[in-house]
Amino acid sequence: MTPFPEQQETMEKIRLSKLMSQKGLCSRREADDYIERGWVFVDGERINQLGTKVFPTQEIKLARMAQAQQCDQITVLLHKPVGYVSGQPERGYKPAMSLINRESQLQDGNAPSSFSPSNLRGMAPAGRLDIDSSGLLVFTQDGRIARKLIGAESEIEKEYLVRVEGALSQRTLNLLSHGLSLDGKALKPAEVVQQNKDQLRFILKEGRKRQIRRMCELVGLKVTGLKRVRIGKVRLGELPLGKWRYLRQKEEF
Repeated sequence: MTPFPEQQETMEKIRLSKLMSQKGLCSRREADDYIERGWVFVDGERINQLGTKVFPTQEIKLARMAQAQQCDQITVLLHKPVGYVSGQPERGYKPAMSLINRESQLQDGNAPSSFSPSNLRGMAPAGRLDIDSSGLLVFTQDGRIARKLIGAESEIEKEYLVRVEGALSQRTLNLLSHGLSLDGKALKPAEVVQQNKDQLRFILKEGRKRQIRRMCELVGLKVTGLKRVRIGKVRLGELPLGKWRYLRQKEEF
């Protein structure tokens, strides 16, 4: 909807690609691609000029071709082993994406399609899991999913099982749950529960670099094992170590 003149006076235009990303329609990179292809309509008008600015209240729609392309985008879940890096490979280390191949695919009868090396085109990790940690790692071609999981405004929960060495007390649990800072910035409240004498369950809504390990160091604990078991509504479940599967049609984060 185009704003009334009196509304325009108090409202600033922003780049169309940025607004599309903010609305969760796609990533900014995808938005630029769709605009160049003429697949974006603002208040019914086709927009094909990069850098176009619009009012935040205007109606944005994607052409059917863009919607069809989004439906073809793939997301996979990997049970990452220790020893693999989740992002760009470092010298001497193996990238987790190298495990996404035909041999390591879980054959569970629910795969939406058979694997092809072309599935890896444009795929990137939606979040990190450090080299010393294992568990659920998401790779996706879908900018909407990436933004939902790792965007600046993401509130998606991530759940971890963490084995530690050191003295556990209620004060320690309270500090881990709320009251710690990293790099001069306070951490969001977390849910931290003791499972047994040396294992904790963490539920976080943010993902600073090596966050749990650094949090534990601050309260005198040493992490000896860390495994991510859930992201949002999606659980690692019985996915074997080193195996991957497609995100199923009825699954959502």
